[in-house]
Amino acid sequence: MTEQTESLTLTNKTQTGITITLALSMLLASLGTSIANIALPTLAKVFLLPFIQVQAVVIGYLISLTITVVIAGRLGDRYGCKSMLIVGLIIFSLASLLCSVAPSLWILVAARSFQGIGAAFLMTLAMALTRQTVSKSQLGRAMGMLGTISALGTALGPVLGGFLLVVSGWQSIFGLQFILAGIAIILARVLLPNDYIKKQIPALTSLQTDQNITPNLMVNLLVAAVMMTTLVIGPFYLSLGLSLDQMQVGLIMGIGPVVAILSGIPSGRLVDRWGSRYIVTIGLIFLIIGSLMLAILPKLIGISGYIIAIIILTSGYQLFQAANNTMTLADVPKARQGMVSGLLSLSRNMGLIIGASVMGAIFSFGVGTNQLNQATALAIIDGMQFTFICAGALMVVGLLISCVSFRRQY
Repeated sequence: MTEQTESLTLTNKTQTGITITLALSMLLASLGTSIANIALPTLAKVFLLPFIQVQAVVIGYLISLTITVVIAGRLGDRYGCKSMLIVGLIIFSLASLLCSVAPSLWILVAARSFQGIGAAFLMTLAMALTRQTVSKSQLGRAMGMLGTISALGTALGPVLGGFLLVVSGWQSIFGLQFILAGIAIILARVLLPNDYIKKQIPALTSLQTDQNITPNLMVNLLVAAVMMTTLVIGPFYLSLGLSLDQMQVGLIMGIGPVVAILSGIPSGRLVDRWGSRYIVTIGLIFLIIGSLMLAILPKLIGISGYIIAIIILTSGYQLFQAANNTMTLADVPKARQGMVSGLLSLSRNMGLIIGASVMGAIFSFGVGTNQLNQATALAIIDGMQFTFICAGALMVVGLLISCVSFRRQY
């Protein structure tokens, strides 16, 4: 049975159940990234520790996730993606339970790091299993769906976490993740198809150059860095540059995730209809335009300029993500899909870290001080303008890398 015939057979029989299971796995990984952030002030009060130490609850999760993604993909190739996804769900579930009963901050940080390891399996192997269970002609919309679920989890985390904090305390944030992971374990066990395992797994260096995954990974990193820049700098611009209150800042910051949720699946459909290369190019052009608009429009017309730019930037991101993931995984043999999915996740997470650190430093340089709370509104706006000019330049570099890569393939 060929790979495409097998995928079509699975689609006819159990595709809905498979989609729900993989979507829940991806949702758990992205929810774990954002749901704990809202609890940081509460944790600082509960454990009587400074905020800089409490931040380890978030950083520990991200670091362990980033370190583990490629390992998770390799284990999926070696022992089967379904089996390793279930292992990841078990790790995530147990870690969530440990988080909910942690008696001290550092036990909580250790449990969150353990949870990040489980999340790496969920994020990587959900993508690999999607490639294995969806026909190539529908892969774009499937990747778009995963992008939508990831955005939904990121957006839902602070809202759901805030509600649980008020209703039943910080422990319930992790208790909910424990319950959802338990449900996902049952669904994965019952609904996912049996593993395809190849006895000999190619080494990481044996990836064929004609698959052209290296440029895809490089551009994926640059795009993730720019998107993280909006999340880091946006609150400073809105609160310090425009003097908005926290409620207004939260509402405006929620526009990006909403656009990501709404545009994910349509982006995937465009990939299936027009092809990955064309949509990657369009997505990067949108990202260039959106970055430059963020550098120019807010200074000219304020909030409305910021919103317009974020809508264009986020739409471009979803177009790029659906097309780049599809292009990277479309022709990868089953025995390598876990590893390549891990590399995609690794490049994305490294981009997020670069966006938070390097681009944050560029913003401070543009403002003229590290003491941002003491900067004037005009200095904050100037810093944002400088930062997103740099971001636009990064996206131009990304477009050039993609264009050169496409030419080499002809």
